[in-house]
Amino acid sequence: MCSRDSSVKMRSSKLWSETFDSAGEELSVGEIKRQEVIFELMQGERMLVEDLQLVKKNYYEPMLKLGIMSLDELKQIFGILDTLPPLHQDLFDELVKLRHEDGTVDQLGPTMLDWLPQLHAYKAYCCNQVAAKALLDHKRRNPAVHNFLQLCQESAFSRKLDVWSFLDLPRSRLVKYPLLLNQLLKHTVAEHPDHHTLSQAVSVIQAIISMINSKAGEAECEYYKKRLCYLYETQGEECVSRSRLLLCHGELKNNKSQRLHAFLFETILVLTRLVIHNNQLEFQVYRQPIPLPELVLEDLPDGEVRVGGSIRGAFIAANERAKNVFRVSFQDGSRGQAHTLQANDSFNKQQWVSCIRHAMVTTREQSASPATSPETPCTLGELSSLSLNCHDGTDQTEDGQRIM
Repeated sequence: MCSRDSSVKMRSSKLWSETFDSAGEELSVGEIKRQEVIFELMQGERMLVEDLQLVKKNYYEPMLKLGIMSLDELKQIFGILDTLPPLHQDLFDELVKLRHEDGTVDQLGPTMLDWLPQLHAYKAYCCNQVAAKALLDHKRRNPAVHNFLQLCQESAFSRKLDVWSFLDLPRSRLVKYPLLLNQLLKHTVAEHPDHHTLSQAVSVIQAIISMINSKAGEAECEYYKKRLCYLYETQGEECVSRSRLLLCHGELKNNKSQRLHAFLFETILVLTRLVIHNNQLEFQVYRQPIPLPELVLEDLPDGEVRVGGSIRGAFIAANERAKNVFRVSFQDGSRGQAHTLQANDSFNKQQWVSCIRHAMVTTREQSASPATSPETPCTLGELSSLSLNCHDGTDQTEDGQRIM
């Protein structure tokens, strides 16, 4: 099903100065560094086009032809991937035209300014990634899909990478443009005719990424909101439905060692249990969600014994200390249950505590100044690493649903 051609070439890691014989003979150190960055940009475009074409040839088309997945499923997972290679091929071709016989490029800025607006096409691709990843993970449970993807990963063409590594390449490439352009600007003297346009290009790409990041965040929020299932009308469904931002989410354990999936929206904290319903992954809301204006957060030291009950031994053996624990509760204890939660390590715990604290402060500031628009620091986007990988083990709920 997948080519095992041993002749597949390894990726070249040659530098600009190693590629062109006369490179750098009459150039300053700064100009050589500038040409190296331009060369890296060009090579990156070429390799991205090759990889995106590889994905279509070795994953999409074989799975469709062999009936491993349906056309609709493949469209959901691969999105608009097939429209991206021409976009990056255009940039590569334009950059090649700028190159002199000695391998140098004088001005890059105007070309980048003309091309960068095309990256708005990435909005649709990035907004689809959460749903695409979820469907792909679900389909991996099918032996035919699992075996096909495993065979591909073991083949030379994949360089031992999983299919998702290829599907995530466009997003990875997108966030690298500001880094490359800033590095290029650093090695371009202020008097250089390219300096001003490069500075403009940096501003343009940062604005595009900010817009795409915002839209992708909203899409992720909507995706998970639709997969929450409520057992009672009093579980805050209306408050969750008004949320536009999902600040972070991931797996935690309660004091009964039950795995819970927590969602921190900009207005409410929701704890859930993973269930399978009608062969679809859902998140069953657990107990009463806590609106942020009513939330009390306690950062508990390792091994802490609290008045009214001990958490020592609640998660692990009685002769060991519970670590990486924090507590969330209502200001009014009669409104709902308190939860003592354990993260998988100290770093994960601090991410949760910091994110919840920031969300609480932001909520209170907005309550004091209703006209203030909500703002989320860019660091919150990095908490997507808390996203849970689905487990195979399941238990049964009272209504017959399977708990992950």
